Amino acid sequence: MSYEKVQQADTVIVGTKQTVKALKNKLISEVFLASDADPKMKAKVLEASKEYNVPVTYVDSMQKLGKACGIEVGAVAVAIKK
Repeated sequence: MSYEKVQQADTVIVGTKQTVKALKNKLISEVFLASDADPKMKAKVLEASKEYNVPVTYVDSMQKLGKACGIEVGAVAVAIKK
């Protein structure tokens, strides 16, 4: 379900830096994090998500998350814009 939600979203933001920036600008409705990503990379996104009260959904694979966004590399974080 989570990968499909990413695929069906009108606008997604891919990557940790871009996701954190968008969270700070209050543009995000939901964040998806890959469970197999480096914990340090996930920590920044988790902190910002908690700070701005945005729900986080975990998915099992960076590769599958990247593919759901239409990119050929893995993605640690993907955010759906409001």
